[in-house]
Amino acid sequence: MVEDIVKDLDERMKKSLKALEKDFAAIRTGRANPAMFDGVSVEVYGSKMPINQVATISCPEPRLVVIQPWDKSNLGEIERAILKSELSLNPSNDGNLIRVQIPDLTEERRKEYVKLARQKAEECRVAVRNIRRDGNDMVKELEKEKEISEDDAKNGQGRIQKLTDKFIEEIQKHTDNKEKEIMNI
Repeated sequence: MVEDIVKDLDERMKKSLKALEKDFAAIRTGRANPAMFDGVSVEVYGSKMPINQVATISCPEPRLVVIQPWDKSNLGEIERAILKSELSLNPSNDGNLIRVQIPDLTEERRKEYVKLARQKAEECRVAVRNIRRDGNDMVKELEKEKEISEDDAKNGQGRIQKLTDKFIEEIQKHTDNKEKEIMNI
């Protein structure tokens, strides 16, 4: 029973870590990355769609993103969506595809991105701690219902804490790496 709870918590914590990795991928580092455009929506065919559902996004060079729309009539809308986005990028449209040069980040902008990365990491830590709390509650409930002994409950809570510590450490490693990437260390 406790084994199932720990397995479930492990899966949930892994999902939180994956979400953090996805959030980190969307944070600009001064290097081209297709994930930068994950939050950009384009108004096409009468509805808003993510840019990656109307175009192919590639990075042929470290500071260049090329966006090739599947339907050339959407070029203008894609360009407008990038200009309106919070990315602060200037796309250039040549009639067939859109090129986006990724400028160097200013020191001030880098610090903002580090702050954002730390905020995302803290949200992930909170999520992991909430998952731990849920697990501890489940173990206490099993003990209260006399389905497991007091010793089993203590051992289960200890395993849940070790699992939590492992994920908190992993979050910190990801955060440190992202900060180094942003600051170009």
